[in-house]
Amino acid sequence: MTPAVTPQLVTGHIGLNVSDLDRSVDFYRRAFGFEQLAASADDDKRWAFLGANGKLMVTLWQQSDGTFSIDTPGLHHLSFQVDTIEQVRSIEALLRELSVTFAHDGVVAHGEGVASGGIFFTDPDGIRLEVYAPNGAESAPAPSGAAPTCGFF
Repeated sequence: MTPAVTPQLVTGHIGLNVSDLDRSVDFYRRAFGFEQLAASADDDKRWAFLGANGKLMVTLWQQSDGTFSIDTPGLHHLSFQVDTIEQVRSIEALLRELSVTFAHDGVVAHGEGVASGGIFFTDPDGIRLEVYAPNGAESAPAPSGAAPTCGFF
């Protein structure tokens, strides 16, 4: 039997269940500058496609009650990468204006002595989010020591 060739995969988009579509669309548009690419017209099955430069990145589905659970299998957190730590800090400032709840105080490194790092926070439904840069966080604290910071918040 010939081994199968594994194609190069990249993340297409992320689908998130939310409890209030209008609130979530507003949050993701304001926090990340996403544009609404499409939305449902059916009040019984509400959804919205959000993205940047015409590329779909996040789909929001209004089909949940309650808040995000860290106690059940499934999504741990959703991470967005930017180019520089200055861009992370700029998004952090905007999120503070939106009164977002942060897991750590400001930018933290992904681990002790690691160059990558970012901010960790939750959306209106408690979904854990991260914005990080691959470099520039060398001098930032690593709240989880040698363990990956993004794994323990």
